[in-house]
Amino acid sequence: MRNRAATVIIREDKVALLKRNKGHGNYYVFAGGGIEYGETAEQAAIRETLEELGVHVELKKLLTTVPFNGTQYYFTAQIISGEFGTGNGEEFTKSSIEDGTYEAVWIPLTKISELDVRPLEVVKILMDNDSTD
Repeated sequence: MRNRAATVIIREDKVALLKRNKGHGNYYVFAGGGIEYGETAEQAAIRETLEELGVHVELKKLLTTVPFNGTQYYFTAQIISGEFGTGNGEEFTKSSIEDGTYEAVWIPLTKISELDVRPLEVVKILMDNDSTD
């Protein structure tokens, strides 16, 4: 089990996601990854977002935690610099058939309930606009 941290970035009624294309199909995840030894969840969320999306973020608040193979921390965040879609983390440089591909995308909030966005617990929170302000 490994704790993870991720960011939920919303801009102009769209949410930043990573589109995963694996052998069994497509699904979407929030930018994030494992918390390294000596790192806080907040530090991991910021680092992983830079690696995966190519942007520096400022965390706003802890949106929720999800128990899944450890604890997953989801923070709302705002982009402060960088160029979206220029992530150069290991996911993009060591792609394999087993791992599939990753693509940074903006998805309208009105469409996320129609897609396979994981985890569903975060999607449900986002459908309630008041909780992400």
